[in-house]
Amino acid sequence: MAFDSERPSIILATPTGTNGQLPSVLKPMLNGIEEEQIPFQILDMEGDSAVERAYNASVASRLSVGVAFDDAHIIVHYKNLKPESPLFDVAITDAASIRKVGANAARLVKGVPFKK
Repeated sequence: MAFDSERPSIILATPTGTNGQLPSVLKPMLNGIEEEQIPFQILDMEGDSAVERAYNASVASRLSVGVAFDDAHIIVHYKNLKPESPLFDVAITDAASIRKVGANAARLVKGVPFKK
């Protein structure tokens, strides 16, 4: 599916050259977003770091939420925050915590309390 800039969605920013492919270890994050019933799109995005990609994604998102990752962390950013200050920086450890990151990104959109 091609990127639709008009579609309200969380943007998951993958590093350029990955063709929007998420590592399989991050698939639970998609489940977390889906369980909160918020749409998402995956998009290759420029940036020297996951924090920069997440911020760029939040600015591009109609819902103002962007998510990016590197080898060790998942970053959730909100466009009204300073570019260098993401909302969440979570270590990639187990499937449950990865799923929770996705759910919390969606809950940011919904304006409901985050999962602990």
